[in-house]
Amino acid sequence: MWRTLPLFPEQASTVAGAVDKLYFFLIAVSAFFACLIFALIACFIVKYRRRPGHERAIPTETHIGLEIAWTGIPLLLTVVMFIWGAKLFFNDYNPPTNAMEIFVVGKQWMWKFQHPEGRAEINELHVPRGQPVKLTMISEDVIHDLFVPAFRVKKDVLPGRYTTVWFEATKTGSYHLFCSQYCGTQHSKMGGWVDVMEPADYARWIDGPGVNEPLAVAGARLFQKFGCAACHLPEGKGQGPSLVGVFGRPVKLTSGATIEANEDYIRETITHPGVRIVAGYPPIMPTFKGLVGEEGMQQLIAYIKSLGKEDGAKNPDEH
Repeated sequence: MWRTLPLFPEQASTVAGAVDKLYFFLIAVSAFFACLIFALIACFIVKYRRRPGHERAIPTETHIGLEIAWTGIPLLLTVVMFIWGAKLFFNDYNPPTNAMEIFVVGKQWMWKFQHPEGRAEINELHVPRGQPVKLTMISEDVIHDLFVPAFRVKKDVLPGRYTTVWFEATKTGSYHLFCSQYCGTQHSKMGGWVDVMEPADYARWIDGPGVNEPLAVAGARLFQKFGCAACHLPEGKGQGPSLVGVFGRPVKLTSGATIEANEDYIRETITHPGVRIVAGYPPIMPTFKGLVGEEGMQQLIAYIKSLGKEDGAKNPDEH
C-alpha cells in the first residue's frame, strides 16, 4: 500500500524497515495525543462554558494519581523513543568491518564516486546486493547532503572533513539519489542513481572495460611524486614517522595527546602538517594544501591504508 504514496518509498536496505517502524511509532504517538488533547479541549469547552448562575470558577482539587499519570506516561514514552532512536543511530554510525568502502566527493552540482578497484562514476553508483557499503564523503565547496530514500540513509557532506554513512541493499534495481541540503542555484539538479546489482554481475562490471588504476596504486605514485618516501621510511628512521600499519592506530603527539590515525587525521597532516606533530619528529613537513585535490587525497589515503605491518617495521608511537 505504501508504495503508491510518494512519502513512503520502497524499502530496499537492511535498515529501512527499522527506520520506518520508529517513524510510524512516533507518528502514532503524536496522533494519539493530538486527538486526545483536542477531544479534551472540546469536552471542557462544553462542560465548563459560561452559563447563567455559573459565573464563578468552580474550585478544583489536586488528584495525585492523575498528576503522576500525565507525567509518568509521557516520560516513559520519550525514554522508549530515545533508546530506540539511539540504537538506530549507533547502528548507522558504525559500519560493519566487512563493508566495502567507496569514496564520494560532492561538488556543485554533481556526485563523484570512486571505487577502490579504479572505477570512477559521476551521479551514478553501482553496488552489489547483500554487501555492506561504506561511503567516505567530503565536499569540494559547500555543504551537501547525500540522501537515498529507498535505503533510509541521509548524511551531510562537509568541506574539509570526512563523514561516513553505510547501507546494505537488499533488492536489485535503480534507486534515486538526492542532495537534500540547499547548495546553490542548481541544487535541484544535483541527483543521481544507485544501481544495485547481483554480486556476480557487479564483479563483472567492476572488472570491465574502462577501469582506471586502483586507488592505492595511484596513491603510491603520488607518494613518490611529492617526495613523501624520502622522509617517511618504512622502518621509521627518516625525518618523518613510518606510515606502515599506522592507519586506525593511536598516534602520540608532541603535545602529549593521542589521536587515532583516521582519514581526517591523514588529510589534516597533508594540508596543515604543523597542527599535530608526531612525538619524536621535527615539524619540518611542508604543506601540500592546493597541490593535492580531493581525488588525490583519496588516493593517498587509500595507499596509506594499504601499507600493512611489515616485519621489523616500527610504528611511530612505539618508541
